[in-house]
Amino acid sequence: MYKHVFLTGPPGVGKTTLIQKASDVLKSSGVPIDGFYTEEVRQGGRRIGFDVVTLSGKRGILSRIGSDLPTGRREYRVGQYVVDVISFETLALPILNNVTSTNPKQKTLCVIDEIGKMELFSQSFIHSVRKTLDCPGALVFGTIPVPKGKPIPLVEEIRSRRDVKVFNITKENRDGILQEILNALQEYNK
Repeated sequence: MYKHVFLTGPPGVGKTTLIQKASDVLKSSGVPIDGFYTEEVRQGGRRIGFDVVTLSGKRGILSRIGSDLPTGRREYRVGQYVVDVISFETLALPILNNVTSTNPKQKTLCVIDEIGKMELFSQSFIHSVRKTLDCPGALVFGTIPVPKGKPIPLVEEIRSRRDVKVFNITKENRDGILQEILNALQEYNK
């Protein structure tokens, strides 16, 4: 049986939208849920970066185009984006630590959107994701990138776990797959 559910697919296909829709349905049905998702930040119709948004509504910077970070911070880049690891960790790590410190008999759904190149500059995040995946009471509902180019070790590790179900999201299936995802998530929560 699968314990964790991940969505994968090309950028812009609708993975975050599905995460948000499924989270809303589960939250309204009383499932204990916490986590975060990434959201595009646009200015004048142009994408200028990404923010991390917690399910409780807190927001922080994940990355910006060519952004200047405070002096003394190491600069991490993915393409044209500069990743603000400190801002990301400030929001994401407390959520993961809270989920793993919960009573293991109480199952908690933990949304992690996404486990990708930007987020993986944080060694603390990598450690916390592994700890959450191994936590008896945590069910992870997340997104991972499609394999292309050099493999990303943590993403491949997740993809190959026996307790992980991966849904490949496409433009063709994204509008009809929500119920199948909800069924997979609720199967474990019974």
